[in-house]
Amino acid sequence: MDISSAKAALKKYFGYDNFRPMQADIIENILQKQDCVVLMPTGGGKSICYQIPSVILPGCSVVVSPLISLMKDQVEGLRSNGIKASFLNSSLNSSEQRLVEEEFFQSQIDLLYVSPEKLLSQEFFPLLKRANVNLFAIDEAHCISSWGHDFRPEYTQLGFLKRQFPDIPVVALTATADKITRRDIMDKLQLEDPQLFIASFDRPNLSLEVRPGQKRLEQILAFIAQRPKDSGIIYCLSRKRTEEMAAKLNDRGFRAAHYHAGMSPADRDQVQEDFINDNIPIICATIAFGMGIDKSNVRWIIHYNLPKNIEGYYQEIGRAGRDGAKAATLLFYSFADVSLMQDIIQKNESENTEVQLAKLERMQQYAESLACRRRILLNYFGEDLNENCGNCDICKNPPEYIDGTVIAQKALSAVYRLKEQVGVNMLINVLRASGRREIMERGYDKIKTYGAGRDIPFVEWRDYMHQLINLGYLEVAHDQHNVLKLTPASKRALFDQEAVQLVKMTTVKERLKAEKAKAKASAPKSTRQRTRDELFEELRQLRKRLAQERGIPPYLVFSDATLEEMSATRAMNDLDMQRVSGVGQRKLQLYGDEFQEAIRDYVRRNSNHISGSTVLVTYDFYKENLSIEEIARERNLSPATVYSHLEELIKNGYEVDIYRYISKEEAERVWKSRKYVEQPARLKDLYELMNREIPYEKIRLALAYSK
Repeated sequence: MDISSAKAALKKYFGYDNFRPMQADIIENILQKQDCVVLMPTGGGKSICYQIPSVILPGCSVVVSPLISLMKDQVEGLRSNGIKASFLNSSLNSSEQRLVEEEFFQSQIDLLYVSPEKLLSQEFFPLLKRANVNLFAIDEAHCISSWGHDFRPEYTQLGFLKRQFPDIPVVALTATADKITRRDIMDKLQLEDPQLFIASFDRPNLSLEVRPGQKRLEQILAFIAQRPKDSGIIYCLSRKRTEEMAAKLNDRGFRAAHYHAGMSPADRDQVQEDFINDNIPIICATIAFGMGIDKSNVRWIIHYNLPKNIEGYYQEIGRAGRDGAKAATLLFYSFADVSLMQDIIQKNESENTEVQLAKLERMQQYAESLACRRRILLNYFGEDLNENCGNCDICKNPPEYIDGTVIAQKALSAVYRLKEQVGVNMLINVLRASGRREIMERGYDKIKTYGAGRDIPFVEWRDYMHQLINLGYLEVAHDQHNVLKLTPASKRALFDQEAVQLVKMTTVKERLKAEKAKAKASAPKSTRQRTRDELFEELRQLRKRLAQERGIPPYLVFSDATLEEMSATRAMNDLDMQRVSGVGQRKLQLYGDEFQEAIRDYVRRNSNHISGSTVLVTYDFYKENLSIEEIARERNLSPATVYSHLEELIKNGYEVDIYRYISKEEAERVWKSRKYVEQPARLKDLYELMNREIPYEKIRLALAYSK
């Protein structure tokens, strides 16, 4: 088996033409029977990495998964794509378990999902030894490490797999693991020279925002009112808060339910089913909710309270926008949350209390920082990003910066000369030439940078140090008593003259004061009511009806992102439908005809006029001289949909200056190229003829304008 077989399976079962970054490399590694550890963000495509090998290799892959609900969702999703999959856990009765075990033994299924408890049970082991297993996949692998944010003792016994099955490859997968946790995963699973794959943690479709914790309810109501038809999760710290929040939302006309570990299993299952099937759009939950949810069309996440670490926060916001379409995240922050979380951590008296408190402090720094939030998150996970994202509250309303290159060089040089063996406070004391006895005893007063920062007060130095950590110029080694370590970025600042921008200290104080006053004064109001694309809404209603008829969640029919692409491209035949990302063979057979007919019907109804249509709303924004990206952001649509609106406006005689969005040279090139392709000109032929240098959207705009 080779990667060409894997690519064919990707198109056949999942409807995708190409692998995402790293997926092909990971699959090749598995096909060569090599162990590997995979870090990919939630929604980044981890499951594909073991699901594709499972369908092209002889035998069956065994997937260890910690949650029954997650197994059920994933198996349903695989079956809907035409893949043979089953699960074994405590939700099955004895006869159902025997049937699945027989299928497993006879290699009649491609994937078997099992709980760690089932895998470790004495009755299952003999079957495991006799079955034709081609791969072990350990999902949520961070659960194996006490350094991880969701440690589970039963995972620590999974090291027996390499001892008992040394020739079968093991792939460990997780969405959140820092350097300590990654090492722990490799050691505890006893992997043999594993290849480490770290995909980009960047989720550019997620907007990031932090607000002060005043008047949270009012702010939440305004936030949800802007997204009236979208699914979302509000994470709360306490069970009582989830119940209160759900009740308040219902009182104000929103459909919401609460979810926490204190509810009966039947009640929890019902809430989860209602959410998955789009019957209840809003869930107010503790962190017990979400890990087992494979719902791709969650459009927003709110954190009512500050999470206890960045790993958990990133995993939770990652549950939004798994389909790649735009999604929003909002975090409320107050110092009272920090104090409460500190008390909880200290009362637990864990052996990792010091590390947990340090990670909470990093979470607090994230919330208080005025640096690009995406840079902070990515740098935390070791991804060197030195450009701002443009899609967080800081980038959209940037603070005043200073040239902090010299400040950074003083700090980084001191870390280097101190051999990366001190923490933040000691480093500042050295820079400020403190006369502390331990500095003299250790000889730190002899280094060249001793006293190099005596002109900056301690408090300001501490803030600058937090900024340097958040921006990735320094990292904290939690397993070495929180000493500071240099990074690739710090080497660039020291030796390659990379400029370092730091937020001006007076700006930090003024900004915090202004934000608190704004939150107290009134909840934010939407300047424009968001309008959904009409065809998208019709397709979404069709999706829900088909899902209800089949008794499956709507997102297993098609994701929001797939519906957006259908709507934008007006896919009205099998060929066009197959080009839509997320439409595989099985789904084309099951649903293609009905979705094509719905699109044809919409086009027939709207071919001669667009009066009252959502397209006219886009035209209003166009007349305000907004860019494609700005219109898309305001309307919460994809840029492709905005382009399709402009195309429709042009065809219906509205005055649209296409040269705002496509250069005259590009338009001329499209018009000239049209003569050299078979008529009527197909977009794909023109795209290929022009060496794929002009995007489809611009080609369509030029063609519409020339008619």
